[in-house]
Amino acid sequence: MKISIITPSFNQADYLDETIRSVLDQGYPDLEYLIADGASTDGSVEIIEKYSEHLTWWVSEIDAGQADAINKGFSRATGEIIAWLNSDDVYLPETLSKVAALFEENPDAGIIYGDVLSIDGEGNPINVQRFSPYELEDLMAFNIISQPGVFMRRSILEQAGYLDLDYHFLLDHHLWLRMAQLAPMVYAPQILAKARYHADAKNIAHAEKFGQEAFKILAWMEQQPIPAQILRKKKAKVLAGAYHLDAFYLVEAGKMWAGLAAYARAFAKHPPTALKSWKRILYAFLSLFGFARVREIYTKKKQKKIERGL
Repeated sequence: MKISIITPSFNQADYLDETIRSVLDQGYPDLEYLIADGASTDGSVEIIEKYSEHLTWWVSEIDAGQADAINKGFSRATGEIIAWLNSDDVYLPETLSKVAALFEENPDAGIIYGDVLSIDGEGNPINVQRFSPYELEDLMAFNIISQPGVFMRRSILEQAGYLDLDYHFLLDHHLWLRMAQLAPMVYAPQILAKARYHADAKNIAHAEKFGQEAFKILAWMEQQPIPAQILRKKKAKVLAGAYHLDAFYLVEAGKMWAGLAAYARAFAKHPPTALKSWKRILYAFLSLFGFARVREIYTKKKQKKIERGL
């Protein structure tokens, strides 16, 4: 079963080499690897050239952003399974073999996704993003799955269409919503990839934009026949999910007042959605009153727990 992996790249030379090696070192026998670089000026092109003989296709040219770069790869990919790995993220060893076996075992699956280890800029573990078996309704309520751990059946992707260039922050979630209307998703409870969080990452540098796109997606769902039907019954829960996602990213970026306000809106719409993040709400509240070390202590405890479990 051929697997196509696409890496969109732009000025992330500090991480790109590790990303490329994590794909090529998989040792998967039927791999197609494509890299779409957006005319980087930081040495990324030299790194790509170093591996060019192992790449199916690559380019370095000005593009219209991440979605455009990924779509270039989608249009050239020929594998039955397809995924993209951003230029600061990493696959764990044997991930592709595991994913191929899962697609063989689940011939109706359109998406297979697993857990993802969050790491910092130096590669230190921060958190394990663990998920659950989700369906369309769960995605509509903004239960997010981590993109580096997501793999797609190309035939379903082709039916759903590629990434929408109008989205820049939740572009992946918008695609999952479209694909989940066409075929089941299958959850694999194992860590498949590492997602890197650093100061230049979108989820930190542009935290407030995620909530804005969540409500843009909500407006889109209202115009789609299947999601609109679900919305008529679950509007409060979906709204709470949008506010909850907004709150998560605001707190992640240190915008505590705005984050707590978003959590309050989520609670007003659907209390269980907000309360599942009670630890994060408490952390944000304490941070407002000078407990600056709360995050540091919390993070260190999490790192030790993760390191024991890995």
